[in-house]
Order: sequence, then structure tokens, then C-alpha cells
Amino acid sequence: MADKKNLLTGRQVIWTKTAARQRRNILQYWVKRNKSNTYSLKLLRLSNEKTKLIAKNPRLFRLSEHPDTHVAAMGHFSIYYKITEKEIIITAFWDNRQDPKKLLKQLKDQHKPNS
Repeated sequence: MADKKNLLTGRQVIWTKTAARQRRNILQYWVKRNKSNTYSLKLLRLSNEKTKLIAKNPRLFRLSEHPDTHVAAMGHFSIYYKITEKEIIITAFWDNRQDPKKLLKQLKDQHKPNS
């Protein structure tokens, strides 16, 4: 069943395997580090809210240095995404404290065949 945001924008939000794995790993890291899921749940809620905002207004956030990719900042974290006619494709969920070269490599690897 389509939700309201898809009816309003006509675009479906798709998380790449890489982006979903990045978010899952970050959430798991914080549960383990804090011995509590409180911060991870807060981060999950914030990322869901930001994703809904992206779906409603995809061009709201600035273009990044990566080709055809927008970035929505969330404090220490960022959501990288591409816009197509029918979809918003989340390509990365990134901890901004990490080495940006690692992000560049992961984004390039997504465009290789069989990746």
C-alpha cells in the first residue's frame, strides 16, 4: 500500500543495500557502545523524519560533491541520495566523523556492475 508521501510526490524511497547496511551498522554500534538502544532509536526516528522530508521535497537539500547526489545533513550524520523521476534512491547513510575517502570509494563501488 502506498503511503501519503508517495501519493504527494509520486516518488518511492529506496534504500540501497549499502545505505541500509551503513545505517544498521551505525545503530548497532551505538547500542553496543551505550549499552542501551535509546540513542539508536532517536537516530532512527531522526533519519526516518529526514527521509520523509526528502520524499516530500527532494531538491530541498544541496547537491554534494558526488555526481547527481544530494546530501541531507543530520548533525554528525548525513543521508546521500539521488533523484529519479519515480524514486528517491538513498545511496549512503554516513557518519561525518569518518574518512570521506571511504565514502567516495563506497559510492563509486555502487556503480560497478555486480556490486
